Amino acid sequence: MYHSVTHTTDDPYHITVSPPRFERQLRWLRGHGLRGVSMAELLRARASGTARGLVGLTFDDGYADFTAEAIALLRRYDCTATVFVLPGLLDGTNEWDPLGPRKPLLDERGIQQAATWGMEVASHGLRHLDLTLTDEDTLHREVRDSRKLLHDLTGHEVAGFCYPYGAVDVRAVDAVRAAGYTYACAIDPGPLTGRYALPRVHVGERDNGWRLHLKRSLHRWRRDEPADLPEGT
Repeated sequence: MYHSVTHTTDDPYHITVSPPRFERQLRWLRGHGLRGVSMAELLRARASGTARGLVGLTFDDGYADFTAEAIALLRRYDCTATVFVLPGLLDGTNEWDPLGPRKPLLDERGIQQAATWGMEVASHGLRHLDLTLTDEDTLHREVRDSRKLLHDLTGHEVAGFCYPYGAVDVRAVDAVRAAGYTYACAIDPGPLTGRYALPRVHVGERDNGWRLHLKRSLHRWRRDEPADLPEGT
């Protein structure tokens, strides 16, 4: 689980990875016989029993630095990723963060570029709202309308959703399923873990090779394996 890839010293939420660190992390993956892929590709591979050596890479919030910095490095190491974007805040900023710098988000052209360059574009809702705190109309609008807008922008079916803040409950899961998504990502969904609440591990600037190895080793041990996915290989 990544967010932003850029150079900064102002990172109160520890969501930013510098391009040199990100490249070293990709080099570590490839050096250990692993390849980063989008969530859609990973799930297809699991279903066909060919997921060995694949690691899902996700980028939350749809920062503009995904196309400016991350994609070139992903392509250099023959990797893909899923970028979860906010079509209700096109060309906006991370207005939901009370601290830290304002970071530009992807605009229509950036989203289309990501799709053209082989990345999976998926939904993070319209405006980065905590779906567990919204009323029913807002919940379904955030989930349903964001999928339609992204389909209109990219011309591709939108398979994935990511819960803002990692906040998920049964009501949000049901809304995502009903909107036609085939999977959704969370962080630590606990008993809701499954195809519509997939757990992820945060990767940050401090994560060097040994920390990545430790996180990868502990991920399966610390989190429930989704019961509604084919067994990993």
